[in-house]
Amino acid sequence: MKNKKNIIIFTDLDGSLLDNKTFKFDVIKDYIKKLISSGVIIIPNSSKTEAELLDFNRKSKLNLCFISENGSSIHGLNLINKNFPSKISISRPVNEIYKIYNDNISLDLKKKITLILKLEKKKQEKIFGLKFDQLLLATKRMHSIPILFEGTEIEKNILIENINNMGLSVQTGGRIMNICDNTNKANAMSKALQIIKEEFDKELVTIGVGDNENDIEMLKQADYPCLVKNDNFDSSTLNIDNLIKSTKLSPMGWSDVIKTALQKI
Repeated sequence: MKNKKNIIIFTDLDGSLLDNKTFKFDVIKDYIKKLISSGVIIIPNSSKTEAELLDFNRKSKLNLCFISENGSSIHGLNLINKNFPSKISISRPVNEIYKIYNDNISLDLKKKITLILKLEKKKQEKIFGLKFDQLLLATKRMHSIPILFEGTEIEKNILIENINNMGLSVQTGGRIMNICDNTNKANAMSKALQIIKEEFDKELVTIGVGDNENDIEMLKQADYPCLVKNDNFDSSTLNIDNLIKSTKLSPMGWSDVIKTALQKI
C-alpha cells in the first residue's frame, strides 16, 4: 500500500482505538502496523496522561508521537523529523489551573464537584476503571483536573460558562469531566500539523477518529472525520460534514472507519 498523499491519523484511544473495557486492540494491531509501514502517521490524541501514553508506546512497541491530556501537550514530533521538538507544552501547569479554579468558583458549585484525585485509591479505581499500576499513570496529571459533577444540567452549564470565563475549559469524555487550560484536541492537532507540514512536499491529508464529546472539535478539523460507535454517546445531532460512522464498537469499529476513509482518499 503506497500512498500518493501524506496521511496522518489523529485518534482518540479509549473507546475509539482501544476496547472500552479491556483497553486492548490486539485484534487490529497487525492492521495498524501495516498502515505505519505504508507511511501513514498515527498520532494518538487523547485525554490520557503523558505517563499513560508512554506506557502505551512501550507495551504496544509502536513508538508513536502523541498528544496528551486533551490537547495540553504534544510529544515525540522528533520521531518524524529529528529537528522537530520532542515536547511542546500548550497548557499552563496544573497548579496554576487549580488556583484559578479554586479562587473563582463559588462555594455552592464546589459543593457539587468531586475532585477525583483527592479521593481514596479504591474510589479512583472504580471511577477510572483501572487497577493500581495503571491508576498511578492515569493520576500523573500535569495539565488537567478530573472531576465528577453532581449538580443539575443547568448548574453544569453555569459551571462550564464560569470556567470558560476564567480562560480555562471543560473537556467531557463520558461521566468524567476535566478542567483544562484554554485548549483542546483540535488546537493541539492544528499546532502539530503546522510543524509536520515542514517535512512533506506532498499533499497532507488528515483523518480524525473519536467516539465522544471531547473528540468533536478534532473531528470537525479533520479532512475525513470518523466516529466509532459508542453506546453511551448520542451522535444523532452531530453536525459534521462527511462524517464516517462505524456500526461496531472499538477496536473493530476503528479499523472499519479507517478503511472507509482510505477508500475515499
